[in-house]
Amino acid sequence: MQSNNHEIVLSPAQAQARSVLARGLEVGSICVLSGETGSGKSIVLRHLHRETGGGFLSIADLLDVSSKRHPLSVEETLFDVVFAALKQHATVIADDFHLLFDAFCCNHFYPRTGWMEAPALALCAYAIEAGKKLILSSASSLPNAIGERSFRASISRFRAEDYASLVTTWLGPNAAAIINFDKIYRFAPKLNAHQLKSACDWLRPNGEITTGLFIEYLRSQRLASNVDLEEVQHVDLRDLMGVGDVLRSLEINIALPLENDQLANELNLRSKRGVLLYGPPGTGKTTVGRAFAHRLKGKFFLVDGTFIAGTGDFYNRVHQVFQAAKENAPAVIFIDDADAIFEDGEERGLYRYLLTMLDGLESESSGRVCVMLTAMDVNHLPPALVRSGRVELWLEMRLPDRGARLAILQRHLDGLDQLFPGLDHAALVEATEGFTGADLKRVVEDAKGLYAYARVAGDGDRSSSDYLTEAVKGVAANKARYAQAEAAARASVPNRDRRGAGAFGEFFTAS
Repeated sequence: MQSNNHEIVLSPAQAQARSVLARGLEVGSICVLSGETGSGKSIVLRHLHRETGGGFLSIADLLDVSSKRHPLSVEETLFDVVFAALKQHATVIADDFHLLFDAFCCNHFYPRTGWMEAPALALCAYAIEAGKKLILSSASSLPNAIGERSFRASISRFRAEDYASLVTTWLGPNAAAIINFDKIYRFAPKLNAHQLKSACDWLRPNGEITTGLFIEYLRSQRLASNVDLEEVQHVDLRDLMGVGDVLRSLEINIALPLENDQLANELNLRSKRGVLLYGPPGTGKTTVGRAFAHRLKGKFFLVDGTFIAGTGDFYNRVHQVFQAAKENAPAVIFIDDADAIFEDGEERGLYRYLLTMLDGLESESSGRVCVMLTAMDVNHLPPALVRSGRVELWLEMRLPDRGARLAILQRHLDGLDQLFPGLDHAALVEATEGFTGADLKRVVEDAKGLYAYARVAGDGDRSSSDYLTEAVKGVAANKARYAQAEAAARASVPNRDRRGAGAFGEFFTAS
């Protein structure tokens, strides 16, 4: 990168590529420097040019000449520009010419498709025969004539030391003492030089720059969760009662590796690649997702029933989610109600696609993405999807026991002592056997509604506990009707046309 005093400073990854490139020039005539967009290819080539001299061609030089020629003479223009430079200089560097190759080499709409090989071959042949040096940059593909005759150097993906080198170039040496680059790298390990410079430019006017401010900028400007947190009920894992072992496992295997940078780096901790939360509806599976959405913010990605299963658009959207999660790793992909997606048995293409995605998460670059699935009935999940190795952690979300039901009811009744004085908690806990946490919340809400209606209607003769008793009976009756309707639906609808009960689209709503 170029510092404020115009000195070209290379990061470790760039310096390594520069070293390999120099070795290639010692033994060959054609060299190619490759790297992803924003990796600093132009900077490395400028650094090389300061040492070797010769001609330096940019894409602007080519455009200047081509603007005076016929649009279908791009190949001839390329040859003329580079050949003229090679005749004049012993070494010629052509920067960003891969943009031209990408546009015309494989464009089936271009009437001279493939003709770019001709000038590429002619230029390589001349450089080799004349003992010249030709260096090009590439972000993707090059003509075969160049690829077969060149030595290649590549700028590897940036590490924490590259972040430190680049940022201190732009912000000054004091940045190394102020900013924890290991923490920034762990938060966003796939930043390029453009993104790092944008962060520096944005934060520089603030005066004081801290690690927290740097990460906050990245979170707001770069990270791209597909979840609008304003639409998601704010919950906390501690809101769940009676599943302490599950919550402990979630903290150990997901939250801690994602959130505690120091320990994660010290012990090389990683979140589990695949996690399955299973249990009856209303036991808090989706609540876990909502809690992680708020905790992880831009690191949380959702796949649920709003995705259109079985269509080309569906696969494209799922692919985009996985790519975004990998780019923003460490991250969580939350597949809500996976059993409802797979229940009909016809989505074999989808589950095979997910198998491929999950297997791809084993790599070093993608290994910090956790896929968390929820299901009411694990029998509706493809066996290959949940077999050992892909889903590493099975967590059962159970119905709350007596102690958990008491704790849940007390939490929802907190502050309502005047409304429900002298309440027999033991009897209420006994009456709600088999209720989920969502059911218990509904009992209290319904009781408040009954009380409000009685006040409006002028019916003040009832005991306050009667409202809770009536609410319990109402919720129990609804649960029974739901079970009957679900059983009837399963008996009458062909298996291939069914979808699991309850689930789709509920992530953004309170349960």
